[in-house]
Amino acid sequence: MENLPFYQEINNEAEIFEHAWRNKLPLLLKGPTGCGKSRFVEFMAEKLGQRLITISCHEETSATDLIGRYIIKGAETVWVDGPMTTAIKEGAILYLDELAEARPDVVVAIHSLTDHRRELFIDKLGETIKADPNFMLVASFNPGYQKGFKELKPSTRQRFIALSFHYPEAKTETHILEKESGIDHSNAKKIVAIGNKIRNLTELGLAETVSTRLLVDASILIHSGLGKRQSMHVAVVEPLTDDEHTTTSLKDLCDLMI
Repeated sequence: MENLPFYQEINNEAEIFEHAWRNKLPLLLKGPTGCGKSRFVEFMAEKLGQRLITISCHEETSATDLIGRYIIKGAETVWVDGPMTTAIKEGAILYLDELAEARPDVVVAIHSLTDHRRELFIDKLGETIKADPNFMLVASFNPGYQKGFKELKPSTRQRFIALSFHYPEAKTETHILEKESGIDHSNAKKIVAIGNKIRNLTELGLAETVSTRLLVDASILIHSGLGKRQSMHVAVVEPLTDDEHTTTSLKDLCDLMI
């Protein structure tokens, strides 16, 4: 347990994950960017002693990328398993990060893995592979970001049990910054206050607000000796927006509160 990656549990999510794994239920993690979804999966894989295979989905991610393909090797053509097929055979935890970003054929491919069948049909081989008893499918997506752009269909969402993730309350987030960066309590508290202030400025129209990940990055820079204001500018403000006026306003806010 000493080698576990740091993760601050908030709402009994570790127990829920473990029950899902034991009962062979797929799990969907819902929440904004940088709120700890991926770290949570890493933490649970280590806790359960399971191999973790992570796929960062994007608009070009296809079922072939996950299942496998034939490749030319020397004078022959050989089949190479993709990461999903490997996870199914080995009994690993397969984590599809930002599933809604992937192409529709990926969602179709996982359907038979998310119900009682727990199997994968590989049409190029004409084979059906039964999942190892320890195999678990975990997926994540960002409902706020996907709204009006890419959504997971209800028929897909209802194949999973689901956990909602949010940015932690100030006290918990301060503790996370201290543990992740080594920064002192006073500065961690100030950084969290700035993050919450920006999160409440809905009139800025930011596509994404300040994530815990950005606050950790700022804390790391400050702890390493970079100036506080500059650390906040490059780790928090600049990643959020390219709009000149918004950037100036956020920098002024950080300077004032730091």
